[in-house]
Amino acid sequence: MTQTLLLTDPLFLQHDPGPQHPECPARLKRILELLERHPIPGTERRVPRPATEEELAAVHTPRLRAYLKSLQGRSVEIDEDTVTSPASYDAALLAAGGSIQAVEEVLAGRARNAFAMGRPPGHHAEPDQAMGFCLFNNAAIAAEAARRQGAQRVLIFDWDVHHGNGTQSAFWKRPDVLYMSAHQFPYYPHSGAPDEIGEGEGTGYTVNCGIPGGGTDADYAALCEQLFLPVARDYRPDLVIISAGFDAHREDPIGGMVLTERGFAAMCTAFKDLAQDVCGGRLVMLLEGGYSLEGLSRSAYACIEVLAERTRERFPTTGASRDTAAALRISRTALAPHWPVLGR
Repeated sequence: MTQTLLLTDPLFLQHDPGPQHPECPARLKRILELLERHPIPGTERRVPRPATEEELAAVHTPRLRAYLKSLQGRSVEIDEDTVTSPASYDAALLAAGGSIQAVEEVLAGRARNAFAMGRPPGHHAEPDQAMGFCLFNNAAIAAEAARRQGAQRVLIFDWDVHHGNGTQSAFWKRPDVLYMSAHQFPYYPHSGAPDEIGEGEGTGYTVNCGIPGGGTDADYAALCEQLFLPVARDYRPDLVIISAGFDAHREDPIGGMVLTERGFAAMCTAFKDLAQDVCGGRLVMLLEGGYSLEGLSRSAYACIEVLAERTRERFPTTGASRDTAAALRISRTALAPHWPVLGR
């Protein structure tokens, strides 16, 4: 069995939204260069396959699928943030397919865990709308693939600095996928308030905690230890998916947080331990944002070292800020009726 499967392809470097766009090919190139210079034992790299029309249809509407397909081979500005180049549609199919393949390999026991390093990212893509640099929602598509493979409960933890509005929308009314997000709030895309907890049968299965800019490793440790991990342990997922954006890094030019690569590695360690305890270690990471080339590459590398069991990182022991403590109280209060562990 492969310890850590890394899925990526040169095609991802051909998705180019244009000069000065933060979601640039150099993001992935810098990660791959670091892995080439310092290979991590226990990892295996493979190329992914593209997603099929049926796999995309599990999340996205016919209208969006047809529209995005019409952009194949074209450079088009979908909105002020979201731009395609001639290779973008094919890269997006491959990013979605890589996310599915990561899930398939882990659930089949052929890999202990996996990291799909694709572009474009996905968590802002709504079922009927591409936005926020994203075309297809890779995390939602991966979760649907896990359900088809027999996973009864899937956890998605999104630590990107931006709230994953698209992933939340995909599972808003469903209890079979628990969506959890730690993000800067208020901030783009202006969703992810603490009272956004789902609807109908999905009430309580959306868990949001947004904090103001300036959040540190210690603040994110508090979010995980006092909210996300207790709920996740009660949920007992069959698979853990991490929407791994690294734009909360202190060097990021877009985000307003001050996390370090050690903070990301500590979150990765905590959720890897969770997966080991509740679902045989089945964990999949998907690349989302992160726009400091150095901060992104070092943080992704640190997480891969954790996945491959080359290192572990503990949460810092210093306390959270008052803003984070206040945000936690609000989120825990909103969710306590649905998760008794939060009322204890």
